Amino acid sequence: MTATGALNLETYELGKRFGSFTALSGVSMTVRAGTVHALLGENGAGKSTLVKCLVGYHRPDTGSVLIDGREQAISSPTVARSLGLGMVYQHFTVVPGMTVAENLLVAKGALPWVIDWPKVRAELDAFMQGAPFALPLDATPMQLSAGEKQKLEILKQLYLRPRLLILDEPTSVLTPQEADEVLGALKERAHSGECTVVMITHKFREVIEFADDVTVLRRGAHVGSRAVAGTSAAELASMMVGGGDAAQAAATDAPVDRANARGGAPGDVCLSVRGLQVTGDRGEPAVAGLDLEVRRGEIVGIAGVSGNGQRELMEALAGQRERVGGDVRVAGQAYRATRGQNRRLRVRGLPEEPLRNACVGAMSVADNIGLRSFDAPPYARGGWRVPGALTRRARELVATYRVKTRGPGEPIRALSGGNVQRAVLARELSDDAELLLVSNPVFGLDFTAVAEVHARLAAARDRGAAVLMVSEDLDELLALADRIVVMSGGRVVHECAAAGADRHDIGRHMGGHAH
Repeated sequence: MTATGALNLETYELGKRFGSFTALSGVSMTVRAGTVHALLGENGAGKSTLVKCLVGYHRPDTGSVLIDGREQAISSPTVARSLGLGMVYQHFTVVPGMTVAENLLVAKGALPWVIDWPKVRAELDAFMQGAPFALPLDATPMQLSAGEKQKLEILKQLYLRPRLLILDEPTSVLTPQEADEVLGALKERAHSGECTVVMITHKFREVIEFADDVTVLRRGAHVGSRAVAGTSAAELASMMVGGGDAAQAAATDAPVDRANARGGAPGDVCLSVRGLQVTGDRGEPAVAGLDLEVRRGEIVGIAGVSGNGQRELMEALAGQRERVGGDVRVAGQAYRATRGQNRRLRVRGLPEEPLRNACVGAMSVADNIGLRSFDAPPYARGGWRVPGALTRRARELVATYRVKTRGPGEPIRALSGGNVQRAVLARELSDDAELLLVSNPVFGLDFTAVAEVHARLAAARDRGAAVLMVSEDLDELLALADRIVVMSGGRVVHECAAAGADRHDIGRHMGGHAH
């Protein structure tokens, strides 16, 4: 008979190197059976490497893993599964053309040549009856929302009856209600003794509300573990980034006092969007008659579950995607996002994944910083570039924006993600932008870089720029934006002031359940 019940997990001096890079350095931690244990740390801290060592995707170079007090050699995911360990990854692994029932069945691995579907359906129906949330067994992933696909990923693992379940950023595509439902259900399952839960997250609120214990990693090393009860977001942030202003910024969940920071109400309309229609990658309507205004001196945040037209909207505004219909105006002028218009109207952008969408990787830091101005005075005269002018300006901006690089001549693709972001910010904000179009500006960045990017955006707003910002992190919008609009199905379905906004009310609109 297969053993059941929550497992106790220990790591002892676990270490892992990739060439000359040390990803984990002597990490020892204890995960108590029947608890929710959160893993916190900046990007690159070693969280993913640690859990991949636990489930057999990596073999640790040093140290050991103990399950219920016995040392185990977890050489593959198959061995991990046999020991009762399961993992839900950040990226979807469901098979799009299969039904929910078929995806659940495939998760088992080895299957008989002939499947007794009546028996399987009865088994799956019984499983759904006891599951923390249910999905229609005959639906395909193409018919499911992003949040429902994430639930399917979790159900696939629960169907295997794991005794220890590891989740990598499990709420990144969920509305606030869905996140609370999922984490609440998993916490209840852990506390009932059915399984132990290890959760990678970057959201302090989720740690404080749903975890029993927390372990913090920094630069591959174990900084500390503690019970969540009695700790605070500020203490956890200090452990993650080493204290100081960055830790305070990382721990701040409350909205800022926007009126005092800006010194007055927003100004006149800078960006006006009326009846905008944009098609998606497969020719489907992605933006469907959208209306939107952004005034000078305000940050308007666009909230919504991924896949509701946010990406297509921002690409259309930036001139990277054709508009099917509607009217877009900047400072009262019809706007087509040409290079000349962007220069004249001071429209600037910070796209998601800037190394791919806003830079030429093989070109130098200086040349990337000069992409908007290399052919204009004082960097060029009479069609010829002024020797050294752009490099001197790049050095100034590298210092001002604290871009860590070996020099302005270094290829920009050699920089870390945070430093690429800083270099793009230096280019986009150095000439007093009037309109900023920003998409998930801190995605993939560590907390120090997050605090700096947020400060730069707030400073641009405070001097009178209009900022339109898409973010899939509602906490980020509540902390930074002045006004929040919610996109669902390619339309704006809700609008509210960010100060004092009800996150669950916003979540209802994000999920398409306004009433």
